[in-house]
Amino acid sequence: MSPNILLIMADQLAAPALPAYGHPVVRAPNLDALAARAAVFEAAYCNFPICAPSRFSMLSGRLPSAIEAWDNACEFPATVPTMAHYLRAAGYRTLLVGKMHFIGPDPLHGFHERRTTDIYPADYAWTPDWSRSPNDKPTGISMRGIVEAGPCARSLQIDYDEEVAHQSVRRLWDLARAPREAPFFMVASFTHPHSPFTIGQRWWDLYRHEDIALPSVPEIPYEALDGHSRWLYHAHGRDLHRVTPEHVRRARHAYYGMISYVDDKVGQLLAVLEQSGLDRDTVVVFTGDHGEMMGERGMWFKQTFNEWSARVPLMVSWPGTAAPRRVREVVSLVDLLPTLLGIADPTGGVSPVDPLDGRSLVPLLRGEVAEGEGLAISEYTAEGVCAPSRMGRQGRWKYVHTEGLPPMLFDLEDDPRELRDRAGETSLRAIERALHRRLLEGWDPRDIARRVVDSQRRRLFLKA
Repeated sequence: MSPNILLIMADQLAAPALPAYGHPVVRAPNLDALAARAAVFEAAYCNFPICAPSRFSMLSGRLPSAIEAWDNACEFPATVPTMAHYLRAAGYRTLLVGKMHFIGPDPLHGFHERRTTDIYPADYAWTPDWSRSPNDKPTGISMRGIVEAGPCARSLQIDYDEEVAHQSVRRLWDLARAPREAPFFMVASFTHPHSPFTIGQRWWDLYRHEDIALPSVPEIPYEALDGHSRWLYHAHGRDLHRVTPEHVRRARHAYYGMISYVDDKVGQLLAVLEQSGLDRDTVVVFTGDHGEMMGERGMWFKQTFNEWSARVPLMVSWPGTAAPRRVREVVSLVDLLPTLLGIADPTGGVSPVDPLDGRSLVPLLRGEVAEGEGLAISEYTAEGVCAPSRMGRQGRWKYVHTEGLPPMLFDLEDDPRELRDRAGETSLRAIERALHRRLLEGWDPRDIARRVVDSQRRRLFLKA
């Protein structure tokens, strides 16, 4: 029988903030233990640096523009097959616990059962309006989450994740006690460490405030920002609050505590697997939907293609099959559907009914192929911008195209902090052209802009 699969998700967790990815201060012992027995992907990217489209893309194995997942208020059509549908077809019992940010009337999208509600609106309340400039803030995003950061007694997010952990633990024990008639696929999805940056005193006290370093890249003056970052400067209301170094330190302190909190929840789930014996036959995948800028470059939240926003943790533990290793190959979240289907259905009896944009990572997990020149594509068309954006990461190069703005090109090996834009350099002309051609293949930014604006107009009318 195929192995069980447990997919654990965190929200807004930047890969560089985890000790498994080199962070010197953050404490996440359960994720460290998982990483020690997993394939750890060092260059994994989300396909859209904001919640709902990233998750829809991951679940469907298709890029956001292919399923018209434009923003956090776009309906996820029930006609789009997901990894839950495909694993059901492969004979799995599929369960969802926690956040998935589904928009529309279908709360399941292929899962047999769901043990919690979502934490965010499932309607058109957060529809952006590009006609109102980047200052349009349907979600109410602002710097308040930074200037008010600190310890708290309780929060909505803590309430939610306590329930997610409780239901996940309870359901895993139910599955362990029952006769094994079919393997299970469970998603346990937490909302931490998503802003606002508040956490219980116990988790705050794990860190000495003097050990919280300020960002490695200080705030970049407005006049030196690229066009996309200028849009986000206004969208995030950075001109409306004075953010001091102490505000920054407190927000980062809280974020570290939030990571330790969700790490504890991960540990609860892994403990059930071990105590019940399920660990011997359960593939465990840990990832996030996007990152968090954490004050790097003076920026916060996500919505940008910088590394702290777009790069996500990805660990896959496959007992008895995949040896622990560090994988440098560039991958993205759309690769998860074909990977999980390859694990669940190795003979290929279940075929995708739509062309997938991801590829199976099973050969990499098994060590059957050498690492090559993988390509990760990420898109952005949500609030805070006024035109379609797309990023491509291949090898050492990251290329960004935003319609109407100059392109950007970064060498992440020589310049991991993305401080030197190499676009336009004569010696790199061939590389830039090749990445530009690949990035715009099948993606016409003018057509995308038209479809985005049409969708916004329809949804804003219905919302009103």
